[in-house]
Amino acid sequence: MCHHSHKRLMACFQGQHGTDAERRYKKLPLTALAQNMQEASTQLEESLLGKMLETCGDAENQLALELTQHEVFVEREIVEPLCSIAEVEIPNIQKQRKQLAKLVLDWDSVRARWNQAHKSSGTNFQGLPSKIDTLKEEMDEAGNKVELCKDQLAADMYNFMAKEGEYGKFFVTLLEAQADYHRKALAVLEKALPEMRAHQDKWAEKPAFGTPLEEHLKRSGREIALPIEACVMLLLETGMKEEVSGALWPCLPPPTLHGLTAFQLQLP
Repeated sequence: MCHHSHKRLMACFQGQHGTDAERRYKKLPLTALAQNMQEASTQLEESLLGKMLETCGDAENQLALELTQHEVFVEREIVEPLCSIAEVEIPNIQKQRKQLAKLVLDWDSVRARWNQAHKSSGTNFQGLPSKIDTLKEEMDEAGNKVELCKDQLAADMYNFMAKEGEYGKFFVTLLEAQADYHRKALAVLEKALPEMRAHQDKWAEKPAFGTPLEEHLKRSGREIALPIEACVMLLLETGMKEEVSGALWPCLPPPTLHGLTAFQLQLP
């Protein structure tokens, strides 16, 4: 499990694993995005979009710096210790277990041959004393190797289990580091957003096309938009008199302005 956690954690890095902070920062996608925004803002000079790109680019650049520091910390304090567990301690235990299984098989094989030789000799050991003695020595030696391997495996496992609490702290540190990174990233965004909203609110050259009529009137300080006023006056003076008799004219409802927008009227 530690091996898989170590691999998956490394896959979460956006920067290059094993590189220094400066090189990791330069290779981050956020850094490329920030640089692109900042370069575009210089081309748009003092326009609203230019100011937005500049502020947003600065925020993205700060986020890239925070991410770099976060990944460097996680790699040093969490990934490298987990790597030691996954690639050194656990493989050593697994190697000892495989070695023990092999030694047990060898011991069983020698013991089976010794039993077979012992049965073949019957009750008289004078016929095959040399072979039986040799097999007995091999069996005892194989048994000793099994016991030594068992002791070594038990020592390695007890040593690993003794550090289990220490290993568990790595994952607590991981969540603490992630929480700290997200707090800092949120602070960067909360600082940038009011500045961008201020740019938006202070921008004097707001578009007239496509805006609601009420907003256009409020911004221009008029009670009725000039194009509407001109059209109504023209209808009153000429068009309406030609289409409607004088007797019916007072009964007609006044023209409605509801729903019209500056875009529909093509205001300048």
